[in-house]
Amino acid sequence: MIERAQAVALAQRALIHLEQGTTDQAHDILRVPVSDYLDAGLWHEEIDRVFKRVPLMAALTAELPRPGDYKAVDMLGVPLLLSRGRDGLVRAFLNVCRHRGAQLCPAGTGTRHRFRCPYHAWVYDDRGALVAVHRPHTFGDVEAGDFGLRPLPAAERHGFVWVRLTGAEPIDLDAWLGEEYGTELARLDLAAWHVYEQRELPGPGWKVAYDGYLENYHVQALHRTTFAPTNTSNLMVVDAFGPHQRILYPSKSLASLRDVPESEWDPAAHCGTVYTFFPNVSIAGTWDGHAVVSQILPGPTPGQSRTIQTVLTREPCESEAERAYLAEFSELLRRGVLEEDYRTGAQVQAALGSGANTHFVFGRNELALQHHHRSLKALLGHDTAKPEEAVRELVDTPRTAD
Repeated sequence: MIERAQAVALAQRALIHLEQGTTDQAHDILRVPVSDYLDAGLWHEEIDRVFKRVPLMAALTAELPRPGDYKAVDMLGVPLLLSRGRDGLVRAFLNVCRHRGAQLCPAGTGTRHRFRCPYHAWVYDDRGALVAVHRPHTFGDVEAGDFGLRPLPAAERHGFVWVRLTGAEPIDLDAWLGEEYGTELARLDLAAWHVYEQRELPGPGWKVAYDGYLENYHVQALHRTTFAPTNTSNLMVVDAFGPHQRILYPSKSLASLRDVPESEWDPAAHCGTVYTFFPNVSIAGTWDGHAVVSQILPGPTPGQSRTIQTVLTREPCESEAERAYLAEFSELLRRGVLEEDYRTGAQVQAALGSGANTHFVFGRNELALQHHHRSLKALLGHDTAKPEEAVRELVDTPRTAD
């Protein structure tokens, strides 16, 4: 949980909006060409110049908390193997045997200190070193140091593991997150949380899918039976940290604080938060002991995406009552995202080429959405080997109206 004074200040901003029927706003409407969602060339640029160059969240600490734990996952066609060594460090490798290219591990998590190729039984340790060649006397001379797993830059902090999918430049998380955002993430202490459930959801193109995480203007209309009964619509408190954002989505119960002294406020009971990692991660919840982390990844075509959705809990799920609550919470998330957000997104995706619109119009009330698209454009237009250093200078803060 963040510091109480900060949480109260955010709740104060939200309560003022609730009383006045307002929300954080941009100065102007933003028009985004529909072609940005359709253009295959631009889609490839987004993958090559953004997704494969920036530090990309690849795992949660909670997925591989102990030495010997590993995670194998495909990200944008890059087969990743994340391994926590005996020294406690998480390292990233291409999940590809150096002999004949077989993948060492199927997708998922597990525990092992050695990785044996299922094809010809070459063996690697948890630091990626080749430690055994099957029947070496018949294979011929192999210099083990030349055949270790291909490493990728990786860094772990605040309960998350970041990987850079191309190049060898180390990841600078201080520059990527910034001091203020990093401090707030540290206070959430997500490294100590627990995975309750993880699933993969198919969705429309990555931008259509991710856009829905960055505004609650649609809640009342689209989520009438899932999120709307308890959550406000069209009320957001938005703060940017470089390209990343914190978005406060108040519950309807926030109104009950009007006549309560601030010293007695419990902001976590009345406000939901979303922390984002540019370009594709939403972390919703966290203040109340439950959270959902959504990684939206481009699929094999511009019109497809896949979302890795992970439900986390601050404490282990042990009691029957807690398990029942989490099962209901998890199902509500699945329905709201897959059957409402992504079903509608699929309809949007299908109609993009109809010619009905030349541009999408992001309203002044869709401030976080505007900031994300401006950040994406800024990084696409800049050629740098270390985007985490450049992006904080390239990206404007949200253009909030007075």
